[in-house]
Amino acid sequence: MKKIMVSAASSGSGKTTVTLGLLEALKRRNLDVQPFKVGPDYVDTKYHSRITENSSRNLDSFLIQNKETIKYLFDKQASQVDIAVIEGVMGLFDGFGIDKDCCSSSAMAKDLNAPVLLVVDGKSASTSISAVVKGFEEFDSDLKIQGVIVNNIASENHFSLVKGAIEKYTKATVYGYLRKNRTFALPSRQLGLVPDNEIDNVMGIIGLIADSLEETVDIDRLLSDLVDEDVQQINFPFELVPSNQSIKIAIAKDDAFHFYYPDNLELLEKIGAEIIEFSPMRDKELPQADFYYFGGGYPEEFAKELSENKEMRESVLKAHEACKPILAECGGLMYLGTSLKIAEDSFPMVGIFEGQSEMTSRLKRFGYCYGVLKEDCLLGKKGDKVYGHEFHHSIFETSEETAMLMEKKRDGKLISSWEGGYQKNNTFASYLHLHFFQSEPFIYQLVNSIHVQEDET
Repeated sequence: MKKIMVSAASSGSGKTTVTLGLLEALKRRNLDVQPFKVGPDYVDTKYHSRITENSSRNLDSFLIQNKETIKYLFDKQASQVDIAVIEGVMGLFDGFGIDKDCCSSSAMAKDLNAPVLLVVDGKSASTSISAVVKGFEEFDSDLKIQGVIVNNIASENHFSLVKGAIEKYTKATVYGYLRKNRTFALPSRQLGLVPDNEIDNVMGIIGLIADSLEETVDIDRLLSDLVDEDVQQINFPFELVPSNQSIKIAIAKDDAFHFYYPDNLELLEKIGAEIIEFSPMRDKELPQADFYYFGGGYPEEFAKELSENKEMRESVLKAHEACKPILAECGGLMYLGTSLKIAEDSFPMVGIFEGQSEMTSRLKRFGYCYGVLKEDCLLGKKGDKVYGHEFHHSIFETSEETAMLMEKKRDGKLISSWEGGYQKNNTFASYLHLHFFQSEPFIYQLVNSIHVQEDET
């Protein structure tokens, strides 16, 4: 198994464009490719998965603070393929705060012993690019910069100047470049790409990027320069006792709800659960299950369809009233409230929690945080910390009592606090996106909540 991390000097340098094109180019070589994404991104991973036909995985050292757990999540997938391609987040050394080793791509590359392919923006510069590359080479001697791809190259002459300068002033291998081309751009929404299923001819665009890389990047040389490794042993990081009963977990899955970490779902399967999917937009009632999971997504884009499906809304409310365990994240919270307001329109929702979600023109919360549980609930015991990230263009106005004291710490200092999350009957909803591998107690509590429901029924 070979591995490479694609990172960049900064956001907007072309990291995602190069990653998508490289994945397609590797797939064309009949290689089995396992993609990964550093950080809590749901949308880039969907593109990865579509190209490679392998489910892309997130590697996040805030959501999962145990390095051995992250290594397990990487090795269990990477060991099965020819090459693992990890897309970084932001700039190579950018993380949470100013510590270069806190939740950064560089820290993840070092933890996984992955060489880095650095993407730099060549627009309106030549020799100056070599200073950027040299700085990245020397900033952290424990990190291996495998080489460089230069983006936004205007001409062969432009590339020869940039390549010559990098080779003269640095030790880096220049594998090639990507031409400046507006057709390579993919539309964005809320600081990220629009989901792949909403873009016409998305694979055609990615194919054009791969065509360009094939012409101007020495991909075969890059492959030959990477070390082939064997993973000797892969140990599951926790002790789990599978249920001796049949468990069914139903997840909301359609265009409105599709933000799920594959590792979360596989963990549920590991405890013996059968995962079934349903659509809050199209289905008329919930399937029979022991636990219901509403992930994030874009319910605001499909508010009319969700609202008009009154039968499903009533079915969800009945499940709540029957004390079925229900977990909802971000978009799931918006769906479980009384209504969703978009501009001047208000759409009725499920009504488990009395309150209205309202879309806002600006991003309300963004980034890593944790909630300290105020009482025992679906996710843990009073005083437990639940780690996650928030990213939403909405507010939830409600008189419901909150379940968590939310805190954000950066560089060891508390920078903000607020209250959030709601628990009613056996339903928990919040703006937090959660990774189930965050800790062993978290997993035990989640499993126990399902088993308790089994015993009661």
